[in-house]
Amino acid sequence: MARSTRLDQAALRTVLGSQHGVIARRQALARGMTDDALAHQIRPGGRWQRLLPGTYLALTGTPTVEQKEMAVLLYAGPGGVLSGPAALHHLGIIRQPPAVFDVLIPAARQRQSVGFAAVHRTTRMPRLVILAGERQFVPPARALADMARSLTDLGEIRAVIGGAVQKGHCTLPLLTDELSQGPTWGSARLRRVLDEVSTGVRSAAESDFRDLILRAKLPEPMFNARLHDPAGAFIAIPDAWWPDAGVAAEVDSREWHLTPQDWERTMQRHATMSRHGIIALHFTPRQIRVSSQNVVTTIAGALNTGRARPRLPIQAKRAA
Repeated sequence: MARSTRLDQAALRTVLGSQHGVIARRQALARGMTDDALAHQIRPGGRWQRLLPGTYLALTGTPTVEQKEMAVLLYAGPGGVLSGPAALHHLGIIRQPPAVFDVLIPAARQRQSVGFAAVHRTTRMPRLVILAGERQFVPPARALADMARSLTDLGEIRAVIGGAVQKGHCTLPLLTDELSQGPTWGSARLRRVLDEVSTGVRSAAESDFRDLILRAKLPEPMFNARLHDPAGAFIAIPDAWWPDAGVAAEVDSREWHLTPQDWERTMQRHATMSRHGIIALHFTPRQIRVSSQNVVTTIAGALNTGRARPRLPIQAKRAA
């Protein structure tokens, strides 16, 4: 390294160690590297590589997700915060790492999106951030709202937000507050999904089921209500519950019940409901999409049967 002292080399190693091997040009120069030395490192066949303008990885090979996150933040400048799918992946809300990393910067700063960095200038920089070493991310509600505003696929928005609420990653009040404070552009689909979640819907499949019920003008059930017997013992949380008829419906699919153990729990839940006199119906997402009239007819018949008998003494608590 040209014009580097021993102290400079130690400082360079320190910053590279804290930033997953990623460094900005300004940081390298501040630690004794010259432009010529930097150009030598990133030359064809060199030991470093350029990730984004003015941002380098002091390694060869494919950069990791963490290295891309760090590069985007260094490119964005001080105070940049990762949001959208990048934050959701880091928080464990979505599994698939993003191809493009959304980063928020103050509105007065001039930066353009480039490569895998999607830059969003905003007057609403988050007051609270989640730190992971030198990287920082927005909280779940902001990440979910930013993601939802950028998507056009309603099913995808339903799946991510419903799943996040169901698994306790974020609460409905926090999402509702984020919706009210954020921009109106791109918020229509988010508003619709939050309206669905407020009724207890927690997945894309359940949303499709609710849409079918409303189109068919069937009585709207309680979604994901907690059922208890007269003594207060827990029975189950069916996807849909019609209390006046004692009918429960579940949207069953290997897509949503990912393991054999989950599937066995579904069957055990069915048996438990049946022991308490509940008429338990099961439908697959495919039946809801392709055989919707059969689904409607089955539900209507079950409701008629249930209402022809005394009402079941079951307590139902709405989904939180």
